[in-house]
Amino acid sequence: MITREDVLHIAKLARLQLSEEQIALFQEQLGKILGYFQELEKLDTSSVPPMTHVLDLSNVLRPDEPRPSLSVEEALRNAPRSREGYFEVPRIVEKT
Repeated sequence: MITREDVLHIAKLARLQLSEEQIALFQEQLGKILGYFQELEKLDTSSVPPMTHVLDLSNVLRPDEPRPSLSVEEALRNAPRSREGYFEVPRIVEKT
C-alpha cells in the first residue's frame, strides 16, 4: 500500500531522519492506517447528516451582556507604574 519512497518523502517533508528500522516500521504502520480508512469508506453514511461535532452542542458561552467592570483606579491599583490613567511600560522599540 505505502512504499518505502512514500515514507522517505513524508520524512523529508517533516524534516525527519529515519533509520532503516524506522522506515520499515512506519511503512507498516502507515499502511495499516490507510487500510483502516479503506474500511471506513465501505460504510454507508448516506443517511447520516453532516455535522460539525459528534455531540449536539449549542453555544456554551455566556450571553454577551454589558455589566459593570473595574474603574480606572481599580485597574491601575496593582500596576507597577501608571501615568494619566494608563499603564506605563518600558520602551522596547528604539526610535530611529
